Amino acid sequence: MRRIGVAARLLVLALFALFAIPLQLLALRFGWPIRHRLPMWFHRLFLRLFGVRITERGRPPGGVPTLVLSNHVSWLDIPVIGSLHPLSFIAKSEVETWPIVGLLAKLQRSVFIDRQRRRATAEVNDALAHRLAKGEVMVLFAEGTTGDGNRLLPFRSSLVGAAQAALVNDADARVVLQPLAIAYTRRSGMPVTRRDRPYLAWYGDMELAPHLGAFVRGGAVDVEVTWGEPISFNGNRKEATATAEAAVREAVNAPLFSCSVKPRKQASHPGTQQARLS
Repeated sequence: MRRIGVAARLLVLALFALFAIPLQLLALRFGWPIRHRLPMWFHRLFLRLFGVRITERGRPPGGVPTLVLSNHVSWLDIPVIGSLHPLSFIAKSEVETWPIVGLLAKLQRSVFIDRQRRRATAEVNDALAHRLAKGEVMVLFAEGTTGDGNRLLPFRSSLVGAAQAALVNDADARVVLQPLAIAYTRRSGMPVTRRDRPYLAWYGDMELAPHLGAFVRGGAVDVEVTWGEPISFNGNRKEATATAEAAVREAVNAPLFSCSVKPRKQASHPGTQQARLS
């Protein structure tokens, strides 16, 4: 992608942001329903401009409070997931201070957690319980950090305590956990190999700016997003987290080994659909 092309795409994104950010601030202030949709439209525009194509499988969250447990590969996971449905994220506190990214995270009503403070988990659980009780969908990257995309890291159950808190606070509440698997399958039309993963996965001590540059130069990206079956939460967070981890592991491994998913082609079996970015 030539520099002039990148500049043009960034200009389009910036012009949309100039319109959308003030509107989103007003929507958050006055509780307008559009506050749930604007971040989704922003993510969709970004993905379309930079050639990220999504195949979405399974059934997304329904009309009940849902805590989504997802694997985490890259910063790109945010616009990918955020483009699909109205939802919010649970993010580490450092994100709140990042230029531009921090503002966008706040506009999507993210919940931030400071992992250096012992009481942080309990405080976040209370905040999440309140959001879940209102029927919202919250996304937790359950590994606690990004990985290289080749293997799944163990899921942490501590923040699943938010679901427990929601049940305790409201005896009639019904909270479900839903596994979500993200797998980057193709780059410039070719299957993603281990050698390609550093161009997509962002982990360890990688600098963000060079990584963004490599992403822009690398061409179109195909990603498969798979929603697992919802898990009825009965209060045992460790058991529920382990069940979600197993489901995500299976869903991630399938496309990585086969790399047979062809984007923008409607699947033939029920419960599978191509995500639309328009």
